[in-house]
Amino acid sequence: MKTIEQADFKGKKVLVRCDFNVPLKNGTITDDTRIRECMPTIRKLLSDGAAVILMSHLGRPAGTGYEAEYSLSPVAKHLEKLLELPVVFPGDAFTEATENAAKALQPGQVMLLENLRFIKGETKGDENFARYLASLGDTYVNDAFGAAHRSHSSTAVIASFFPQSKYFGLLMAHEIENLEKLLHHAEHPFTAVIGGAKVSSKIDVLKNLADKVDNLIIGGGMAYTFVKATGGSVGNSLVEDDKLDTAREILEEFKKKGVRLLLPSDTVCADRFDNDAQRKTVPTDAIPDGWMGMDIGKDSIAACQEVLNESRSVLWNGPLGVFEMENFSNGTLQIGRCIGKVTERGGYTAVGGGDSVAAVNRLGLTQGISYISTGGGAMLEYLEGKKLPGVEAIG
Repeated sequence: MKTIEQADFKGKKVLVRCDFNVPLKNGTITDDTRIRECMPTIRKLLSDGAAVILMSHLGRPAGTGYEAEYSLSPVAKHLEKLLELPVVFPGDAFTEATENAAKALQPGQVMLLENLRFIKGETKGDENFARYLASLGDTYVNDAFGAAHRSHSSTAVIASFFPQSKYFGLLMAHEIENLEKLLHHAEHPFTAVIGGAKVSSKIDVLKNLADKVDNLIIGGGMAYTFVKATGGSVGNSLVEDDKLDTAREILEEFKKKGVRLLLPSDTVCADRFDNDAQRKTVPTDAIPDGWMGMDIGKDSIAACQEVLNESRSVLWNGPLGVFEMENFSNGTLQIGRCIGKVTERGGYTAVGGGDSVAAVNRLGLTQGISYISTGGGAMLEYLEGKKLPGVEAIG
């Protein structure tokens, strides 16, 4: 990979595509992980003596110009604290003020452009917008793994304007190296823990993992589609009825490959989707009508722990239950702790996907994981074996 470690950027004006799509509440950043993960790249460029122009999207504005709700102003202020430097922030939707600020930027200075998605052409991969952005600098760095699966102006199209001067940032390189290790160089036994709400969003991931893993643990809402597909009664649990045949095909495929597959044997169910609902533990294939599965039970946790205790590599994508509700977070917490012990024993563990990362953060499990991906959709597509436009564009 052509990374920024292989070049000196002294005197260069470097455009860096970051992923600062962070959660905000009343204008305050509630989780700055994605910003902090970009710091090594920014600091490396500054130490080389570059002028650094950062660009990112935030949320889903209409694309018709400036919208205060989606301004990157809070990010600019937070960057100043982290870098202990002033950050130039024109705060306009790509007018002459942006161009003038970029022209005036000196080595050692940092500038943040306003939300790229204020311009409709960004998400359409508009070449003219990419050309405009490219005109602001003389080198391009992509450090936005979270947006690498998008063919947007700033993530893929822009790279064509820098045929000899385009690089992966340190975060992007780290993500790709870890995913390559996981998919092609994992130490065995290799266990995948796949949870989350829906089978439909994980079909291609499961198919691509079939000939790579030794064990597959399925949990979360998606487990009930598999249980129903094999003849179980799942009450009012979340089920994708149009995916029952697909679930059976996936189970058959893993069986053919000799993969050990664990579906939850027991389930903590509730009479309504509420933390304070009545709850009881029942066999997963015998959930009563009017009740819904909310978490894996003690027997399922024990079975998962037995498999994980023998594992050398673990991929975790998707929580095992409704972890946001305290009464249904135990399964995710216990499996997360067990995955952490794999790391302690010298194994390799990876977590990715928005809900999985949120669970790890919320439950205080981050220190026990070898690699936490910043890209939900991008990581899933990489695990599916797809080519990511933002990665292919750098080459």
